[in-house]
Amino acid sequence: MKVVGLALVASLSACGDNQLPIPTPPVVETDAPPPTFGMNVEMTLVALVPSLAVLVTSPPNDGRLFVVERYGQIRVIENGLLLDEPFLDLSADVNGPVLTDAGELGLLGLAFHPQYATTGVFFVSYTAHNSGDPLNEQRDVVSRCTVSATDPNRARGTCIEILSIPDLASNHNGGMIEFGADGYLYLGTGDGGSGNPNNPQALEDALPNTRALLGKILRLDIDHPAPGLEYGIPLDNPYAAGGGRPEIWIRGLRNPWRWSFDRMTGDIWIGDVGQKQFEELNVLRPSQQPGANLGWKFWEGSLCYEGDCSTSQVLPKDERPRFSGWYSIIAGQVYRGSRFPDLQGWHFYTDHYKGGLAMARLEDDDTLTVFDLPGSYPANLTSIHEAAGELYATDATGKIFQLVVAP
Repeated sequence: MKVVGLALVASLSACGDNQLPIPTPPVVETDAPPPTFGMNVEMTLVALVPSLAVLVTSPPNDGRLFVVERYGQIRVIENGLLLDEPFLDLSADVNGPVLTDAGELGLLGLAFHPQYATTGVFFVSYTAHNSGDPLNEQRDVVSRCTVSATDPNRARGTCIEILSIPDLASNHNGGMIEFGADGYLYLGTGDGGSGNPNNPQALEDALPNTRALLGKILRLDIDHPAPGLEYGIPLDNPYAAGGGRPEIWIRGLRNPWRWSFDRMTGDIWIGDVGQKQFEELNVLRPSQQPGANLGWKFWEGSLCYEGDCSTSQVLPKDERPRFSGWYSIIAGQVYRGSRFPDLQGWHFYTDHYKGGLAMARLEDDDTLTVFDLPGSYPANLTSIHEAAGELYATDATGKIFQLVVAP
């Protein structure tokens, strides 16, 4: 494995300011290598951050890499080098709101506004304390943040919460956030954890301690907030006119830890972590997404788990039995970069415990072509995601890998 521009630094707090306008991002100098053809996929180590990394992403049309660390920091890799100071620090070390006491808590997601170059706005998702509610000691939070007015590699120190969902346990927190091609912000939430709660199928907060926004993909209009809210409801959301919480887009999920959109087609690829029998890869075209029910907790994969299994559900495209060693699926992203033309249209995914690397392509007849790739790949991966046009993976020790084709 080759290491490019490796830098280890101490954690420093990000201090914001209140000045305008938004600064121009730095020009990232890149040597555009000629395309490499073939399907011999490798993962090359490109950087290392100080703690557990959960995601790499980038603003639109920006060559920098932004690394999300579970303990509350976002780091910037520019021209192959890890910058000394974090882009944003929401960790407990600086009295930030991110809760990482146990389980799967932490800073979990990052998404840049589609017009980030002019707005300077980005969004983060994380778990936080929920004081005064003994039944729900955590909250799943989405906050809006802004880049510094004077330094494009630093964010302002204060973010504004736009959504807070009470959560009863430290596991199954989802946390992936992405913008769709429609400009709306999508959030994946876990079912709440702690023994199969009723949340995934709930459309309203009707039963005691039922949270209808958990176990879902939510869809928010962050540019046109409704009165009294920090976001609006898209008019074509399936429950915008009633019958359920209007934020709900897709329901019936257990823990969609990592999911993404195919930026060319709008298909959504969701890795849903299983309970006892299956890890699921769900793929829905844009027309199939509004109001789709992925089955949990009535169904686990294609098998009835408990309850009303007469409920209509969308079956997963790929389900991996747990006896095969898959215990925590990590959905990735469809490759739409330019460096490796033969990877076009293939989605890459893995399992946190099993390891390895799989690739899948959605065919015109809605079937999935799947290959498990031979070879050795890094263990304990936490994400595979697009940044600066290419695919990068993170692991539980802070390593950042790029998916490449060996010549």
